[in-house]
Amino acid sequence: MVRVTFVCGRGRSSHREFKKGTLLHRIAKEIPGPSAIPILAARVGNRLLSLADTVESDATVEWIGYDHPMGQEIYQRTASFILFMAVAELYQNSRLILGHSLGNGLYYDFYSHIPVNPEILNAIREKMHLIIESDLPFRRSFISRPEAIRFFGDRAINDTLRLIENSPIDGVQVYENGRFATFELYPLAYSTGAISQFELKTYAPGLVMLFPQPADFRMQAEIGKNRKLFAIYQESKSWGKILSVNDVGRLNQVINQQGISELIKIAESLHEKKIADIADTITARREDLHLVLVAGPSASGKTTFSKRLAIHLRVNGIRPLALSLDNYFIDRDRCPRDENNVYDFESLAVVDLKLFNDQLSRLLNGYEVEVPKFDFESGRRIEDHFRLRLEEDQLLIIEGIHCLNEQLTSGIADKNKFRIYISPLTQLAIDDHHRIATTDTRILRRLVRDHRFRNYSAAATLTRFPSVIRGERRNIFPFQENADVMFNSALVYELAALKDYAIPLLQSIAAADPTFLEAQRLLTFLQLFQSVPAAEIPPTSILREFIGGSSFKY
Repeated sequence: MVRVTFVCGRGRSSHREFKKGTLLHRIAKEIPGPSAIPILAARVGNRLLSLADTVESDATVEWIGYDHPMGQEIYQRTASFILFMAVAELYQNSRLILGHSLGNGLYYDFYSHIPVNPEILNAIREKMHLIIESDLPFRRSFISRPEAIRFFGDRAINDTLRLIENSPIDGVQVYENGRFATFELYPLAYSTGAISQFELKTYAPGLVMLFPQPADFRMQAEIGKNRKLFAIYQESKSWGKILSVNDVGRLNQVINQQGISELIKIAESLHEKKIADIADTITARREDLHLVLVAGPSASGKTTFSKRLAIHLRVNGIRPLALSLDNYFIDRDRCPRDENNVYDFESLAVVDLKLFNDQLSRLLNGYEVEVPKFDFESGRRIEDHFRLRLEEDQLLIIEGIHCLNEQLTSGIADKNKFRIYISPLTQLAIDDHHRIATTDTRILRRLVRDHRFRNYSAAATLTRFPSVIRGERRNIFPFQENADVMFNSALVYELAALKDYAIPLLQSIAAADPTFLEAQRLLTFLQLFQSVPAAEIPPTSILREFIGGSSFKY
């Protein structure tokens, strides 16, 4: 017998004995979690385990449900697997590709001789429900790299085959069910019956699968207004075609074949061309404009983008003046806290609005102001002010996470403002069945930047990031569709470049730290990439804002 200690929350625990080798799935049925939200996996010691794993010795178990970020990932990946199963059985000559997040769901491209229509969607939905009702356990195996190459080669799953052939990995975890098989970085649910709620919607040219809300596990079957954001995702696909790189396997091929230098130049030139186009649009509206507002979530590259935009405006004969909203942050110890008593740095309340609006008004009226400076290492405003005056022929560029929030510049008429939303909307996929979350790109950027320039440890950054996401959902994402234009700051090669910076930071996190599981998840993800040397990255790249070596001053 083995003794299992169950973590019940708020420092409470309970104990039970089970026969050695008992499935976690069976234990979960006997000892359910503290809420009605379904259990999807377990944290056992310092490992994330599938419910298909067994308990072999005394252990401490913490159930992972849908209210946990990893539980949401497992639920979505399992539902996605079932969707691929259904399509494989119904439409054998079609190709379904997981694209990106959209609202509280995932977008998929469906390549077939028949466009997606309500009849096709109903057939897929019904098939998925049949698979779920059958409660089919997943077949899981761990195979070596040579075995994986044979496995996916025999099944002609060429995108995954290319990934495994070109990635520096020793082996993979494979899941099978019905006609469908794929590799998985993290566990899936124990069986298809774990998926109780989802919804499918047409979203031309593909479809969207929606999931329950994390807070209460209730379905909200609306995609929301995301058309501008979706258009940028579609643009990123066209960039992928220009670069001939749309997944990690192809990126690794380019790196292995010594072609990364040219790829970087093309990727950076796509950024340059897009920024020039935005500058031309602003120039065409110059007569009415007083402000250019650059907004976006944390680690989106707003500062470098603003500096590069300023250069293109100068080329067009406009003299821009840059101002960062970060200068108006209040001291860290005065910042509001969220519902978890964590500093909410994404709240508009962290900005000294009175001072900002007073100085903005004075600048627009031709007066000189003394702009404060905020020191991120100490978390305090410092005495080192700098003087700023807006001349008649100058245009003011303001960058900051709240710049699309109307409360920030409510005194300025809409026709006098040009709004830009920037975010790293990763155009790269892992393979046809696995996306790369924009959140992961941002957290890796921030992890490296915070360590190098803001005196934060990796554990501190990972601890803070869930609060960052909660704050962004409240204070940034609701305003993104207000933008006049959107800019995708992701670079197709950047995760391969960030890898060597991020891995030592993630490895430094101790097993006892609460962020250890998240660190291990990111380490597993980064192992898929070959490395790109920093020397190849130009000094004007947005990526330099995070790794250092930029030719811009911050």
